[in-house]
Amino acid sequence: MQSPATTQDLTGSAAASRLREWMMDYAELFKARVTLLVVITGAAGFYLGSLRSGISPFNMGLLYTLGGMALVTAGSAALNEALERRSDAQMRRTARRPMAAGRIGLLHGLLLGFAAVFFGSMFLAHETNLLTGTLTLITAVGYVGIYTPLKRMTTLATFIGAFPGALPPLIGWTAARGMIEWPGVALFAVLFVWQFPHFMAIAWMYREDYANAGIKMTPVVSPNGLTTVAQSLFYAVLMIPVSLWTTWLGVTGIPYAIAATILSLGYLWYTVRFARILKETDPLTSRAYARDLLKASVIYLPLLLAAMMLNAQGRIFF
Repeated sequence: MQSPATTQDLTGSAAASRLREWMMDYAELFKARVTLLVVITGAAGFYLGSLRSGISPFNMGLLYTLGGMALVTAGSAALNEALERRSDAQMRRTARRPMAAGRIGLLHGLLLGFAAVFFGSMFLAHETNLLTGTLTLITAVGYVGIYTPLKRMTTLATFIGAFPGALPPLIGWTAARGMIEWPGVALFAVLFVWQFPHFMAIAWMYREDYANAGIKMTPVVSPNGLTTVAQSLFYAVLMIPVSLWTTWLGVTGIPYAIAATILSLGYLWYTVRFARILKETDPLTSRAYARDLLKASVIYLPLLLAAMMLNAQGRIFF
C-alpha cells in the first residue's frame, strides 16, 4: 500500500505533467515561434519609427504594440490550424498539432482564435492608433481568410501570403509614427522578399507531405525543382538592393549598408547552393541543401534587423 506522501507525490507529478502538456499544446496552437518572429520584426519597426520621431523607443507604447501584435498573431495561428486541421493530420510534420490530433476541439480553437484577433486589434487601435489596429486586422484576415484556403487551389498562395507576412515591421512603424511612410514600406519590402527563399526551402523539404495533403506548393506542382530554384534565386538577388533601401532613405547609415551587403551575399550563396537540388538524385542530400537554406534564412533576418537597429539614422553603436 502506498503511503499518503507517495500518493501526493504521484498526484503532483501527474498534475505537473498535464500542465506541461497543456502549455505545449497551446504553444503549438498559437505557433509560438512564428509569433516570436512577428514580435521581433514588429519591434524593429517600432524602434526605427521611434528614432525617426526623435523619441526613445523604450516606452509603454512598445509593450502595447508588441502585446497586441502577439495576441493577433497567436489568434491567427489558432484559426489557421482550425481551418487546416484535416490537412495537418495528413502530414507527418503537423499531424501532432493539437487540433489535428484532437487534443483541442474545433470550437475551443475557433473561440480562442477569434477572441485573440478581435481583442488584439481593438487593443492596438485604442492604445496606439486606428491605422495600426486596422493593418493588424488586415494581416489576420489576409493570412487566415485568403492565404490559408488558397494553398489548396494555387501556387500563387505563396506570393499572396507574403503580403500579410511582411506587414509586421510596417505595423511597428505605424504604431510609432501613426502613418505609412517610405521607410516603413522599405521594412515591409525586406520581409516580403526574404520570405521566398525561406518558404521555398520549407516547401522542398516537405513536398511529399504537401502533396499528400493536396496543398499546391511550387515543388508539388513543379516537382523537377526548376521553378522552385528560379524563384528562390530571383528573390535572393533582389534581397541585396532591397536590404539597402533603408540606407538610401536615410534611416540607416553606411555601416549598416556594409553589414547588409555581406549578409545578403551570404543569403544568396546559400540559395545558389540550394540550386544543386536540380542535379541531386539523393533525396536526403537534396533535403539537406533545403535545410541549410532554411537555417540561413532564419539566421539572416534577425541579424539584418539587428544591424538596422544598431545603426539607425546613421548612429554607430558597434
